[in-house]
Amino acid sequence: MAMWKRIGDAVEIAGGRFVGLMGWLGGLMSGIGDPQLRRQVAFSVALIALSAKMAKADGVVTSDEVAAFRSLFAVPASEERAVTRLFEMAQRDVAGYRTYANRIATLYGDDRQGLEDVLDGLFSIAKADGAVHHAELAYLEDVAAIFGFEGRDFERITLRHVVPREGDPYIILGADRGWPMTRIRARYHELVAENHPDRLTARGVPVDFVAIATDRMAAINGAYERIERERTRRG
Repeated sequence: MAMWKRIGDAVEIAGGRFVGLMGWLGGLMSGIGDPQLRRQVAFSVALIALSAKMAKADGVVTSDEVAAFRSLFAVPASEERAVTRLFEMAQRDVAGYRTYANRIATLYGDDRQGLEDVLDGLFSIAKADGAVHHAELAYLEDVAAIFGFEGRDFERITLRHVVPREGDPYIILGADRGWPMTRIRARYHELVAENHPDRLTARGVPVDFVAIATDRMAAINGAYERIERERTRRG
């Protein structure tokens, strides 16, 4: 895949220095003619960099975390070494994760949906061992704040991954309890459209990573169904 070839080439150019790679990524937006390829590379490097830092959030890099990272990316055999090296570069780099998060936020600019895709990917990796641990959640909350997702916005994203069945369904949908059912239904259909695989691919989520939408849609569907049942009972 062209995306992984680009990333592999960048790793070689960076010479083991992740800060050099981040500088290359900043220039990427004008250096690659295909806009979809630009977004795919940006998404993949962002997720690799921040997941590598998150793997050390609790002070221990577990085999589950590393395996989760690898399982989410269908990397061609010819590029596996470069991608693994990229992950290790980010872990070793003395720059803190906030430096990475700020650069990624700048790279995405006003593309909040793209940044939300990155956060969902990080949650998927964090819960690979069966739970999102306290240190990981604190890390994700800090990264989300840098991306511009705080308070209710961060809670909405979190509830898609952490005990969504017990979470407030209105927060999951980004809706208000005072809305009529017609407005809630419209919001639900808007979220379904936003998370269609074709829309994700257009935003730069690699085809082999569209699986991040699975948890997101399961939580969205579950929240909508709960609201529907609740309002039907109330009559």
